[in-house]
Amino acid sequence: MTVEPARFGGRHDVELVVVVDCASLARSAAFWSGVLGYRAEPGSPGRYQQLLPADGIGVEILLQLVPETKATKNRVHLDLRVPDLSAEVARVIALGARRITAEPIEEHGWTWHVLADPDGNEFCVLQPPQSD
Repeated sequence: MTVEPARFGGRHDVELVVVVDCASLARSAAFWSGVLGYRAEPGSPGRYQQLLPADGIGVEILLQLVPETKATKNRVHLDLRVPDLSAEVARVIALGARRITAEPIEEHGWTWHVLADPDGNEFCVLQPPQSD
């Protein structure tokens, strides 16, 4: 059985969408599309930009243009679980992320860095424990 990223939650009548506040739709669309391999949907309305997985399988990201800047720590954030922490951190930094943690955090076999997108929204890049 192949497991693919969830497009919907546990209920068939609820669609899961993650909304990310930003100061520039174009800048954030370029950043998150590059990080996640998503594509920006043309014709998104007004102060919103819809991002969808390139292959159509996964959770929608909706960018929302807001006037205020981020002031404190996010209460919800994205985790990107990857096989090579160093390579992925370098890749997302090249796309415009800023590293918040100087050294990787390690807990229960997991290793990760906390980063921020161009608007200061935190997200984590994690490497799972190594299998024996």
